[in-house]
Amino acid sequence: MTHDHNLAWTEEGRFRGALDDVIIIPLVFVALAANKILRFILSILMRLLDYAFPLAMQIVWLPLFAARVLGNVIVTIISGALRFLPLSETKRRQWSLSIRRNWWWLRRKISYRAFEHAVYIAFESGMAWVFRKCRHLTPNTALLVILGAVLWLPISFGAATAMHAILFAKVTSWPAWMQLLHPLATVIAKSKLLVLPVYPAAWPQAKKHPFVQRVFKSYETIKRLYVIKKVGFRYRQADTAGVAAVERLERTAGLASAVRWLGNAHVAEHFGVERPTQKLRSFFSRWSIQFSAEYYDAKERQASGASDER
Repeated sequence: MTHDHNLAWTEEGRFRGALDDVIIIPLVFVALAANKILRFILSILMRLLDYAFPLAMQIVWLPLFAARVLGNVIVTIISGALRFLPLSETKRRQWSLSIRRNWWWLRRKISYRAFEHAVYIAFESGMAWVFRKCRHLTPNTALLVILGAVLWLPISFGAATAMHAILFAKVTSWPAWMQLLHPLATVIAKSKLLVLPVYPAAWPQAKKHPFVQRVFKSYETIKRLYVIKKVGFRYRQADTAGVAAVERLERTAGLASAVRWLGNAHVAEHFGVERPTQKLRSFFSRWSIQFSAEYYDAKERQASGASDER
C-alpha cells in the first residue's frame, strides 16, 4: 500500500493538468464507458449460453427417457411372447434372463448421466487433441490457427443464435422433432470450448513469428511515450474514482445490506429450497474442463506410464 501510494504521488507530479487534458480526459471517459459496456454485454452473452446448455441437456433427457420406456415395453412384450414358443421351461427362462440382462446393460448406456458423461469426454478429448497438435505447429501455422479461432467465436455464436431463433419461430409450423436441433445449436455454441485451448496451446509457437515480434517491439515503443503514459494514468484515476463513487452510493442509499440479504437468500434457506444458482453450480462443477497445457501433458504422461507398465 505504501509503495502504491508513493507511486501514485510520483505519477501525480509527472502528469499534472495541462492543455492536452482537454482531449485526453474525454477520450478516457469514452474508453472507460466502452470497457464497462463491453464487459457487461460479454458477461450477459456468456451467461445466456451457459444457461442454454443445461436447458438443452434437459431437452435431451426427454427422448432418452422415452427410449428407456419404449425399451421396457419391448422387453416385456418379448418376454410374454416367449411363453407361446415351443420351448422348454428352462430354455424359456434362460432366454428371458438373457434378454433382460442385455437390456439392463443397454439401459444404463442410454441414461441421461451416461449421455452427459459421454459429451464431457468428447469435449475433453477434443481439447486434448487441440493441445497435442498445436504444440508442434510452425510459427506461421500457429498464427493462422489463432486467427481462425478468433474468427470462430463470433461465427459459432451467430450460427447457434440463428438456429435457436429459427427453431423457436417455426415451432408451430415445423414438425415437433425439429426442436431436437436445439441441442445441436447449443453444441455449436459450446464449440468455443474447443477453440479456447488454441490460444495457450499455439501461442508459444505463434509469438516466434516475425510479425508478432515486430508488434511486441512497436508496443514497447508506444508504451514509453509520454502521452500514452498520461492516458494510462488518467484512465486509472477515472476507474478508481468510479469505484469509489459506486461504493459511496451503496452506503448512502443503503443498498449494500439489501444486496447482501439477496445474496444470502434467507427465504430460500428458511423453506429448505435449494437455490437455482446452487443447482447450476453443481452442474457446472461436473462440467469443469481444464484449459491448461500442464493438465493434458500430465494426462499424457500418466497414460504413457500406464502403457509402459503393461
